[in-house]
Amino acid sequence: MTETLPETHDKLAGLRAATPARIFLPRAGLALATQANLQFQLDHAEARDAVHERLDVEALIKALRSRGLEVLRLASAARDRRTYLLRPDLGRELDEASRAHLAGSADDYDIAFVIADGLSARAVSSHAIALLDEAMPAFQQGSWKLAPVVVVEQGRVAIGDEIGEILGARLVAVLIGERPGLSSPDSLGVYLTFAPRVGRNDAERNCLSNIRSQGMSYSEAAQRLFYLCGEARRRQLTGVELKDDTPLARRDDQSPRLGDPER
Repeated sequence: MTETLPETHDKLAGLRAATPARIFLPRAGLALATQANLQFQLDHAEARDAVHERLDVEALIKALRSRGLEVLRLASAARDRRTYLLRPDLGRELDEASRAHLAGSADDYDIAFVIADGLSARAVSSHAIALLDEAMPAFQQGSWKLAPVVVVEQGRVAIGDEIGEILGARLVAVLIGERPGLSSPDSLGVYLTFAPRVGRNDAERNCLSNIRSQGMSYSEAAQRLFYLCGEARRRQLTGVELKDDTPLARRDDQSPRLGDPER
């Protein structure tokens, strides 16, 4: 008896399930099938919404302080969201009041953590605290002098350069909401820069990207961040010359933990 072959789209179901990317979409004639078309419109709307969402700064600061962290609240020179989107340059610099406020906390720090809303406040609200919960113990238990955590509204990656320079930090790590994609409206990135100062470029940074439940886990991101920070401090650089050779822990009960002496 001749075996009936499954429909083509059923044979590709396994491949579609392995990635959120739009591959092998079903069609109706020359057009996308209704379900695929509606899903595209929904994902596009979520990406647009993520760009315009406001960060709940008070809730974020409360969560940070509940963990015993000192927090500074700053703002970029972009006075509102519309200006932020139309003038990327203003999102890379502090406003005058923030610059003056920050100067009062200057010291000799090893690292400054900056949290900026970026292009997805949703990513910051969803993942920044969880990532810091994983990463901070290793820094606090080691010989790292930590600057106050800086929360900056309407900020872009390069604003960390000015913040780190004013604070006197050797390293700055900017946790920021990344540009939303059609399958990732809540992706968090971390940008690490050694000797931060105004005028640094992206080739002088290291980036950990796609930190979220469907991407890089908090544990993996924390391990990679701690490794990169240690290597940056040892080698006095970040960027294209610093490779991520993180010795990630084995995924079993005997695997060493972040910050253990043998690491």
